Amino acid sequence: MGGEKDRRKGRLQFKFLLGLMAMTAVLMAALSFVITGQYRRSMEEYYTKLAFDQAKIAAEYVDGDTIKGYAQTLETDGYYDEVSRFLLYIKETIGIKYFYVVIPREDRMYYIWDVGRAGEEGVCHLGDTDDYYGGGREIMRGAYLHPEGEDTILITNNEEYGYLASAYVAILDSSGQPVALSCVDISMDMIDRQIESFVAAVVLVILAVLLVFIVGYFFFIRRSVLRPLGRLGQAARTIVSERMDDLSSFHVDVRTGDEIEDLGDAFNHMAQELHSYIENLSAVTAEKERIGAELDVATHIQASMLPGIFPAFPNRSEFDIYATMQPAKEVGGDFYDFFLVDEGHLAVVIADVSGKGVPAALFMVIAKTLIKDHTQAKTTPAEVFNEVNAQLCESNEEGLFVTAWMGVLEIATGHMVFVNAGHNPPLVRQPGGSFAYMKLRPGFVLAGMEGIRYRSGEMDLALGSTLYLYTDGVTEATNAQNELYGEKRLLSVLNAHGEAGPEELLPAVKADLESFVGTAPQFDDITMLALKLAEMEGRL
Repeated sequence: MGGEKDRRKGRLQFKFLLGLMAMTAVLMAALSFVITGQYRRSMEEYYTKLAFDQAKIAAEYVDGDTIKGYAQTLETDGYYDEVSRFLLYIKETIGIKYFYVVIPREDRMYYIWDVGRAGEEGVCHLGDTDDYYGGGREIMRGAYLHPEGEDTILITNNEEYGYLASAYVAILDSSGQPVALSCVDISMDMIDRQIESFVAAVVLVILAVLLVFIVGYFFFIRRSVLRPLGRLGQAARTIVSERMDDLSSFHVDVRTGDEIEDLGDAFNHMAQELHSYIENLSAVTAEKERIGAELDVATHIQASMLPGIFPAFPNRSEFDIYATMQPAKEVGGDFYDFFLVDEGHLAVVIADVSGKGVPAALFMVIAKTLIKDHTQAKTTPAEVFNEVNAQLCESNEEGLFVTAWMGVLEIATGHMVFVNAGHNPPLVRQPGGSFAYMKLRPGFVLAGMEGIRYRSGEMDLALGSTLYLYTDGVTEATNAQNELYGEKRLLSVLNAHGEAGPEELLPAVKADLESFVGTAPQFDDITMLALKLAEMEGRL
């Protein structure tokens, strides 16, 4: 551990220095690029103007009426030689690379003059033809056909002719019609050499200035930033390793007159707050452990209140029943219940209290107790809910309510009388068929309003039928994509295990639910109950 700390020492200085060097390199590259581009543009403007001016001078000097005769006879005379000497003089005086007069035809250009010293390689004679090069055809034809247009300049850079600025000016005859082009090519190869020398000088100056700035700035940062940060780091290590029990007298002295001093003051304030926090933490932790222990006891108490021993009625072979409840928190608001009203009747209940946690759990205990206490022989489920609703509405200051479904089964005949107080519709599977949702109109929730009168419904379950009850924690479970599990998926998984008994059916639904939800947290209690009537051969 100590070796790792030693290796980290000085890394911030190194990173800062490296950053300054990188900034220098980027700044130099940017300045070089900008200066080079600006210099190149200014030089290109200068040479193109020079080329155009010389082409214009030649176009005004040459007699356009004589050009047609030279093009037709291909014979020279004294005036032809005079123009050649004039053009050669301008070429050598100005430093023009190529100076020529051509007639730009559709596909080729025809030379009238191409000035150069005797024996100079590449010089064309009167009547010679040549192909256009680069983008010259369009530009030269444009300058020839539209002499009144803007200045016609072509800049090319290739291996054959080099870096050239070419200017084209139309030569007019006495009637004002274009007869040829005065063409000037000025070499700009020296621009690259000038740029290289100029940039090298600029880079050396910038580098020298930046190096001086970097050294001075580095020492300034080291004194005003890095050293105070080092003191803060040492103070932090001291807090962790030595003085956690005595933070009331902790103080780190940083005097920089800027934000780092503010950071040091904040560090001292943090140490004082941490001291107060540590003093309170033990009491808070002890209180949390006490509450956690009490909630753990409450979880066990709530679980013990629900029927949890299966098979629940080992001496009764006419039916099989199984139920589960998985709270979203330590304690929940869902509950289920089943009990024999008398030897011939079985009551099943499933309910969901609004909200979660301890308030819902307490309300659940009251609701469960009242429902069971009011369920007696010859009392319909609707009458039970009428009494329970009246008592739950008394002193319900928290505004909680309960959705509930209750059915009383006549075991011998399979006839069931039920009542629904705003709960999810059960699913029923008759023997040989598929599960289907019961089509019924739910009543109002329990504890929602005084004076509500509930109505009972009736249905007949054949031997081998299955009744499945659940709370909305099943169908409203969501996955990481916030998709609902839904009624369709529940129906599908139930039908996939339609022949299964309750103890196999509920785990199958739970497994499919967990596969769908994945890593998403559970937001609501999940409660299920399944009741299956035995086949004929299973009855005594």
